[in-house]
Amino acid sequence: MPAAYPFSAIVGQDEMKLALLIAATDPGIGGVMVFGDRGTGKSTAVRALAALLPPLRAVMGCRYHCDPKADAGRCAGDCGALTGETETIPTPVVDLPLGATEDRVVGALDLERALTRGEKRFEPGLLARAHRGFLYIDEVNLLEDHLVDLLLDVAASGENVVEREGLSVRHPARFVLIGSGNPEEGELRPQLLDRFGLSVEVRTPTELDERVEVVRRRDAFDRDPQAFGAKWAGADAEVGDRIVAARALLGAIEVPTSVLKAGSRLCMAIGSDGLRGELTVMRAARALAALDAAGVVAESHVRQIAPMALRHRLRRNPLDEAGSTVRIERAMSELFDA
Repeated sequence: MPAAYPFSAIVGQDEMKLALLIAATDPGIGGVMVFGDRGTGKSTAVRALAALLPPLRAVMGCRYHCDPKADAGRCAGDCGALTGETETIPTPVVDLPLGATEDRVVGALDLERALTRGEKRFEPGLLARAHRGFLYIDEVNLLEDHLVDLLLDVAASGENVVEREGLSVRHPARFVLIGSGNPEEGELRPQLLDRFGLSVEVRTPTELDERVEVVRRRDAFDRDPQAFGAKWAGADAEVGDRIVAARALLGAIEVPTSVLKAGSRLCMAIGSDGLRGELTVMRAARALAALDAAGVVAESHVRQIAPMALRHRLRRNPLDEAGSTVRIERAMSELFDA
């Protein structure tokens, strides 16, 4: 298997990298939607992040690689019939192709076993493979709406339920959903976009030196992946250790009432529908505080994550032609700087 490009070697795209770190720290945030031009490192960043995460301990032989330490949330079928031995596996990164059928995604009857042995056996799909890892969908705005609905429902519940062809299967499917797309090729429905926790925008670099550095590093990686990876191994190890420490600290992070009020005031000022935006602001700010090894969420954390947590939840204002990011930053300036 080819080596992944080092996460620390990615030039620029700081907001995208931060969003991925936050989602890796707290998968319950709801995943990340990345909008931007082709060739800006979207899929490279996802695979790079997964490669530096610590390996997972799983029940040996379980098709859903369940966590042996979990008291709840393990599959009802495979784990119960196994010996209890464990194995170490890398963090899964599963690509969902645009042409995938629903059976390929959720799983279906194992036809070969049914025809040769007369047994009904469930063949897990891509959701099972992505359990405890990342599910990456390139050009998610071109994916069929019913599949997007299904994916978001499973991502929110952490469980895949299949009822078909005489089968009734329920298995865990907790993953970080990463979607990417080019807005010029089609928009994602607002009610679906709202279900993603964070949204970031990536652009082709406009600075000459930055573009040259991207080309230089990519060429060095393509020529000798091992040597290039070794050069960045120390920096990647620090990022991995930072995520592990943040996960351990996350449950102890305090979120003051003043910070909650600041998030709510901001959501009210920009006209965010519902409370999902405020919940995401709180969770993302808490994850960022954990990454910063801070014991308490501060207003600065809210200001840093607010654009990525809220820009995709704004209603269009025909009287305001400013972009969503500009509107959020303007609202923060009016609320917080005052």
